[in-house]
Amino acid sequence: MTQNHNPLLDFSDLPRFDLIQPAHVKPAIAQLLADGRALIERLTGDATPATWADFAAPLSDGLEGLGRAWGVVGHLHSVNDIPAWREAYNEMLPEISRFYSELGQNLALFDKYRALRKNADFAALTVAQQKIVNNEIRDFRLSGAELPEEQKPRFQAIMEELSQLSAKFSENLLDATNAHAEIVSDEAELAGLPDYAKDAAREVAEKAEVEGWKFTLHAPSYGPVLQYADNRDLRARMYRAYATRAAEFSDGSSKPEWDNTPVMRRLLELRQEEAQMLGFANYAEVSLQPKMADTPAQVLAFLRDMAKKAKPFAEKDMAELLAFARDELGIADFQPWDAAYVSEKLLQARYAFSEQEVKQYFTEPKVIAGLFQVIESLFGVKVKADTAPVWHEDVRFYRLETPAGELVGQFYVDLYARETKRGGAWMDEARSRKRTADGIQKPIAYLNCNFARPVGGKPATFTHDEVITLFHEAGHGLHHLLARGEESGVSGIHGVEWDAVELPSQFMENYCWEWEVLQGMTAHADSGEPLPRALYDKMLAAKNFQSGMMTVRQLEFSLFDMLLHSEFDPQGESTVIDLLNTVRAEVAVLLPPPWQRFPHSFSHIFGGGYAAGYYSYKWAEVLSADCYAAFEEAGNPFDPEVGRRFLDEILSRGGERPALENFRAFRGREPSPDALLRHSGMALA
Repeated sequence: MTQNHNPLLDFSDLPRFDLIQPAHVKPAIAQLLADGRALIERLTGDATPATWADFAAPLSDGLEGLGRAWGVVGHLHSVNDIPAWREAYNEMLPEISRFYSELGQNLALFDKYRALRKNADFAALTVAQQKIVNNEIRDFRLSGAELPEEQKPRFQAIMEELSQLSAKFSENLLDATNAHAEIVSDEAELAGLPDYAKDAAREVAEKAEVEGWKFTLHAPSYGPVLQYADNRDLRARMYRAYATRAAEFSDGSSKPEWDNTPVMRRLLELRQEEAQMLGFANYAEVSLQPKMADTPAQVLAFLRDMAKKAKPFAEKDMAELLAFARDELGIADFQPWDAAYVSEKLLQARYAFSEQEVKQYFTEPKVIAGLFQVIESLFGVKVKADTAPVWHEDVRFYRLETPAGELVGQFYVDLYARETKRGGAWMDEARSRKRTADGIQKPIAYLNCNFARPVGGKPATFTHDEVITLFHEAGHGLHHLLARGEESGVSGIHGVEWDAVELPSQFMENYCWEWEVLQGMTAHADSGEPLPRALYDKMLAAKNFQSGMMTVRQLEFSLFDMLLHSEFDPQGESTVIDLLNTVRAEVAVLLPPPWQRFPHSFSHIFGGGYAAGYYSYKWAEVLSADCYAAFEEAGNPFDPEVGRRFLDEILSRGGERPALENFRAFRGREPSPDALLRHSGMALA
């Protein structure tokens, strides 16, 4: 297949979704990988000077095609996961992984970047170019490239064992989750459960060829039981099974080989060894290298300060819950398996409105128009419908323009759930902004959601949570599309610290709570009437229901994670559970029973990428709330001057300067948690 005939190798403009087929993947990616390896060999040779123009720029430009082509393949695997696409993707995935892994360990590349930084011309590079070189050197160091040759095999072995242990942790948890089920044969025992939960359990039972209803420990089955089931014994049994998954108890469904206790200990030992080999005191210091926070001590101080402010509100939430359980529901000996159930009853008693009622007002055409109106008002751009080849007939395509009509960027919107599309909502990029020989290459983004499609000739309707999700993903999209940088390595979301990348997305969510926005973006599916003020007031009142309890719960997880990776000795006397109990004594208000084994299912830090990084959720929330407070202080959520500064100092900067500098330039000071506490209904009088 020649280059001319393979649409995956056509980088002239938009991806050719009208022509690209699974059969194009292997030849295109194989050719790009071979070209990439040849390029690296040439650029690391002695004949290539270690300068930006001779080495770094050609490397970035030369590998861009591979990134873009594989990006299209990965996108189609996510949104059109038919067997042929899955096969094409999985066939080349190991090749791609191997290529990028080789890149991280390539000493000749590392030496070139180091020589470039020592080069007399380095000072003459732009801020963005210097940042890219520094990021590359940092990433090589964290990949062990600087270690003495005799230590490299050990480092490589640690990396391999860590990835195997992470996978093992997740597999144990999944096996333990799958092993337990509650079979209920008498429908009277299911009082309080909504029909959808009973219907799902009946279906699971039929599949398993058992009589009655089958409930599992997977969230869609477990959650409704804890939240709605009047049967307290059923809640207690489900809670116990869920709370002891992959733990050392072998009562009934658990097995000794699924116990995550030794897996966690080994993971922590190896992370500590990795940190020491790289010259750090602990793994938390390694984790923070590419993040915004500087030291574990800084993160711990941030979390404890938040906890001190949130705990009085959490204690008040807890007292209300206990009183309601006792006085209204006759539950005198309140237990953790009562928490979700009593909370749901209290919520209904206090606010008396349903999500279903609200949903009828959020009709798709109004919501989309409302989102675009917010974007245009805030950032001085125009959103216009545009045309492009798409992967499904439901997909729409738009362009952002300046008021003078100049193209800023383009984006695809794929809103509805399909059987061939992965769950959740996400933003991804098709192309980054950068300067080329022909001028500025404009950025392109994908915005993907999984909402219910329209039925019966009426427009689709969204829950308020779904509207928030759409605004959140649009925030990520704007971060990518409104970039002004000219180097793709730090353009848009590239090079932005892990604990700051959620700032624009969380910022946009605030507009879903503004009355003037909701008035303009709602129209009842039948009557066409906008959202009534009385219903909005109920939504607003319920917004911060139990936010104190939810905040201290997140802080408990974050503190546990940071202490585990900075102060805990995995070979010492005290256990992971001992550490968690110490943290709970400090911040928690709802204390679980002594047999609860939360760490054994904490996949974020043992099976995913959040080790010593779980704090990032709260950290970015503080930044986004504080940025939004600038508009509140100006007395207008669309203040043009504040909007322009937010665009100039944060959105358009991408990763070309540290996120904290972006924030300081916008707010004129350090971040403060006050706005987040106020938005969460926890402002101290």
